[in-house]
Amino acid sequence: MFESLIGAVVVIVLFVLVLRQQGRVSLIERELGALRSLVLSGVHTTPPVAKPVEQAASAPADAAHASAPVADIASPTTADAAHAQAPAAEAEAATSEAVPELSAAAKAAFTGSAHAATAKAARQSEVETALGTRWAVWVGGVALALGGLFLIRYTIEAGIFGPEVRLSLAALLGLVLIGGGEFIRRTGFKVPVQGAAGAYIPAILTAAGAFILFGTVYAAHAIYGFVGPAFAFTVLGAIGVATIVAALVHGQALAGIGLVGSMATPALVSSQAPNPWALFVYLAIVLAATAVIARIRDWKFLIAAAFFGTGAWTIVYMMSTLVADLAVILFIDAVTLAVLAFVWLGTRDSEAETAKTGFDWPSIVPGVFVAFSALGLSVDTTLVAAGGALPGAFVLVALVATALYRPRALPLLHAAGVVSVMIHLGIIPPTTIGSDITQGNIGFDGMPVAAGNPLTLRIGIALGLVFIGAGFWAARRFAASARVRAACWAAWGVAAPLLILLTLWLAYGNLDRDLVYAAIAALLVVVFAAGGEWIARAEQPPLKGDVAVSFALCGSALAGLLMLHMAFGSGWTTLLAGVAAIVPALATRWRSYPVLGWISVGAVVAVLGRVAFDPTIVGAEFLTTTPVFNWLLPGYGVPALAFGFAAWQLARTTNGRPRLAMEAGAALFGLLTVAMLVRHAMHGGVIDTGPVTLAEQAIYTLIAIGAGAILLAIDMRSPSSVLRYGSMAAGVLSVAFIVLQHFLVLNPLFTDESTGQIPVFNLLFLAYLLPAIAAGGLALYARDKRPPWYAQMLAVVAALLIFAYATLSVRRVFKGEFIGLWSGLGQLETYTYSALWLIIGVVLLTAGVWLKSQVLRIASAALIAIAVVKVFLFDMSELEGVLRALSFIGLGAVLIGIGLFYQRLLTRAAREANAAT
Repeated sequence: MFESLIGAVVVIVLFVLVLRQQGRVSLIERELGALRSLVLSGVHTTPPVAKPVEQAASAPADAAHASAPVADIASPTTADAAHAQAPAAEAEAATSEAVPELSAAAKAAFTGSAHAATAKAARQSEVETALGTRWAVWVGGVALALGGLFLIRYTIEAGIFGPEVRLSLAALLGLVLIGGGEFIRRTGFKVPVQGAAGAYIPAILTAAGAFILFGTVYAAHAIYGFVGPAFAFTVLGAIGVATIVAALVHGQALAGIGLVGSMATPALVSSQAPNPWALFVYLAIVLAATAVIARIRDWKFLIAAAFFGTGAWTIVYMMSTLVADLAVILFIDAVTLAVLAFVWLGTRDSEAETAKTGFDWPSIVPGVFVAFSALGLSVDTTLVAAGGALPGAFVLVALVATALYRPRALPLLHAAGVVSVMIHLGIIPPTTIGSDITQGNIGFDGMPVAAGNPLTLRIGIALGLVFIGAGFWAARRFAASARVRAACWAAWGVAAPLLILLTLWLAYGNLDRDLVYAAIAALLVVVFAAGGEWIARAEQPPLKGDVAVSFALCGSALAGLLMLHMAFGSGWTTLLAGVAAIVPALATRWRSYPVLGWISVGAVVAVLGRVAFDPTIVGAEFLTTTPVFNWLLPGYGVPALAFGFAAWQLARTTNGRPRLAMEAGAALFGLLTVAMLVRHAMHGGVIDTGPVTLAEQAIYTLIAIGAGAILLAIDMRSPSSVLRYGSMAAGVLSVAFIVLQHFLVLNPLFTDESTGQIPVFNLLFLAYLLPAIAAGGLALYARDKRPPWYAQMLAVVAALLIFAYATLSVRRVFKGEFIGLWSGLGQLETYTYSALWLIIGVVLLTAGVWLKSQVLRIASAALIAIAVVKVFLFDMSELEGVLRALSFIGLGAVLIGIGLFYQRLLTRAAREANAAT
């Protein structure tokens, strides 16, 4: 089957080559005819001149025929390429000289056609070159390799020779192919075709020979048993290493073949009593030899493949053996890091080159595998029982040290940091690495994960110190030359210690209050802040506060937040976190680091997160029922004051977007303070239980209106499309709340909800008057800053809220705490509504004239019209006696007064117009 396949491939290749040659000849003939017709059409002289013209016109065709074989064997160098183009250039020059009487258009057309024909022929020859040089050589190499195996197979099936002779002949064939490749190389062979470097025949022959030798040795061991495991293992490894070494003169592809064979050797040769030391010493030798070759030729893919094979064998050994030898694992990890640091990276890792070239991507592979082995040494119960948690920690420290020694091995730092965090997250009960919700701990390789032990605490502290020391030292070292690398070191210098401290506190500390861990966190605050200043002094220019400094100072802020949670209860943590926003704002007096303002903004986010988690600040069971003077006042009010002071300070130093954010935070928390105190007073000290009430909805509405105003104010100072549409969205949302919830769903007229016993500061004050004032103020502020419809919408809603507040307040006076419609209407109450609506209409009219708001004047007219309809249709039938008379008298007086007011208004406008003319 394979023989037929190879024969078919060869026939197809030859057939395609013949077809391409015939097509190429036909194309040249057509182009020659077109060129002759073009030249003859431009000739204006006697026929004798046409003969040299025809001779010149035929020159490109002859040159094309002559240059075709030259192009097929041209060297890929620039000089050879120029030499190959010389005949075409000479032919073009000869043609120009031979046809002096041609018109300029004819000459241009002739030259362009010649160039087009040459380019088209070159494109057509690419496929032909690929078929005739590269593909043919590759298929031939595969055919030689398969032919050796087929020869062995045929001799076995035919019984011509004995096993010893068959293997000897196969080995001889492999040696002949290797020798033939070396002979061709030594006789001065060069790749004859441009772009055919991948078809280097000596390398193909050497690869085929090595493949046959691999198969021969494997058959001698696995099929016939002529040689033992030790001998087969040694010979196969030697063939692989020799193939890798031969790649120095034959190219990277041969090295890849040798590497694959070397890495597959341990799987091909089995033993009844496998020795892990023999395996990993062999892998170490292969890795070192491959690294030397890759270092000489700068073959990145080859060294990455070598690291991958070594790491894969290490992980397979750790996952498959029942009793792992820790010394073997540590040995191969040490060899891997040593080969990376001293062989592959070597002396080319200078400071200048490091700053320019960034990180070395092949180092990602050893970083991942070595870090994964450290994870296994730290969490697998079998491995931990064999050597404790120290081996894994040693490997992590070695990763950090290697990355510190060879800066281009930066991926090792990330791998060490991620694995360190994963290991310590695994000690938090009940969370473990690889835990499964339905089946419990499945851990590392299906085995239970080792939980924390007393040694874990000390190891965590040691690892944290390693990351701090190495991170800040390296960040300072690269602060001026490689800012991204400095930022990476600074980031892990704060992230790893903080996460380790957090996990240790959750696993071993007192979650209510632990002063020991709080003291450690406070120490980290000082260390990180001092480290950031230390790094900043090494920057160019100094003290500019680049990314590395920003990471250090952010780490200091996070350590401070962690310290507050460890040392204080819920209430004091929220309060002090808000006050902490002042510290970075004050620091801007001495340092202009951009991150300082954003750290203050981070304090706002932290406090928002805390109040979202616990709106009662101290917990519902500890919040007293005393109105105003309870934990809500300092819990919301103190952060509001602190944010306002921070905004004031930032406005005098940095004056950027952080200042605007702090102003927004101050306004938001001020609004929340009032809203939460009102809700607390209205619900008897309970603010976070039960269904949504009108009071709670009022708080949401006030927050939405406040957010719209805050975003509008910020947008006026620092324009942004996000702020513009965000402020309008908040306003529209607040209007939707009012219409749906305040007027319809939660209206106490329909729900008969208690409005409270306090005369003024009751539910109606919170749900109608406060939103009316807020919406009216926002409408006034949004005039000329937002589209007209937006301000008009808010103004109308504010007027409706005032109308609702006044009307419901009158009903509360007559009905008491519960004002549901089921209780009916009295005559005096009915009359009072008419008088009230007329008064409100007059007030709206006055405000509309004073503010020059047509919307308020229209609202006034609509309300007065409603009052008129009520008086004539409802009061006339429901009221009796003096109340009916007073209702009509009041209505008439108001209407006459409004008419007089408008007459005077129009008269004054006419006088002003006459005076102006």
